Amino acid sequence: MSFLHDEWSRAAEKVELILAEALPAADAYPEVLHEAMRYSTLGGGKRLRALLVMGACAAVGGDVSRAAGLAAAVEMIHASSLIHDDLPCLDDDDLRRGKPTNHIVFGEAIAVLAGDALLTEAFAELARMPDKYGVSPEVTVRIVAELAQGAGSRGLLGGQAVDILSADQPCDEETLRYIHTHKTGALFRAALRSGALLGGAGAAELEALTRYAEWFGLAFQITDDILDAVGDAEQLGKRTGRDEYLGKQTYPRLYGLERSREMARECVRHCLEALQAFSDRAELLRELAGFVVQRSF
Repeated sequence: MSFLHDEWSRAAEKVELILAEALPAADAYPEVLHEAMRYSTLGGGKRLRALLVMGACAAVGGDVSRAAGLAAAVEMIHASSLIHDDLPCLDDDDLRRGKPTNHIVFGEAIAVLAGDALLTEAFAELARMPDKYGVSPEVTVRIVAELAQGAGSRGLLGGQAVDILSADQPCDEETLRYIHTHKTGALFRAALRSGALLGGAGAAELEALTRYAEWFGLAFQITDDILDAVGDAEQLGKRTGRDEYLGKQTYPRLYGLERSREMARECVRHCLEALQAFSDRAELLRELAGFVVQRSF
């Protein structure tokens, strides 16, 4: 765990600096919009998606220092999704990462615009990768396509739409899996595949890391469902019990807590199987797979 803690701390610090530099300054006009963007992006969050970018790049023998802009862009996309997810028209949450949500501080209209602006700024940062980090234009285009699909209607937003439409409705395993693999898993998948592409992954490596990503995303969301049901709100930095309150479809609701925990552990086993052909350069990804079902926050 100390290896993971050290790697995580270094990566989070690096991504924080890149984000602070890449985002518009808080005093740039219109100030309130830029303040709102920085409020939800800086000074909080686990930076897990950024770490997955760097871990995938390292696993295929790539230069992790060139992945910093990509890692920052993925975190901007994630922050954008959280702002929108917390809005009254969606999950109506008033607490995120231990502080008031964006719309509570800045109002709904500015929160919507801040989320939109973060999404577009993420792709601006990706477009800067050839000049800032020496990433080839060809690889940059492939990464842009990966993240656009992961964040769009065939990824995160599609999962969010089905999640909304399924609330308080009978739910089967296929629908629940669709929600989780898209709403949560799609951005993990895009982050890992993009990091691998930047690192120069071959076809077999990319396919293996894609399998890892899909099982990782499912393990993460099952655990998230469990934590919402039985977790500590103070540790999580957000209210618990929201899924039940909103009538959301979750793994504990469909399978019960014990079976859900077992399914999360099964997902981790699949993650580790996907990494069998990799050297110790993939150790960070192995550590993260174990962490994801042990976390309490």
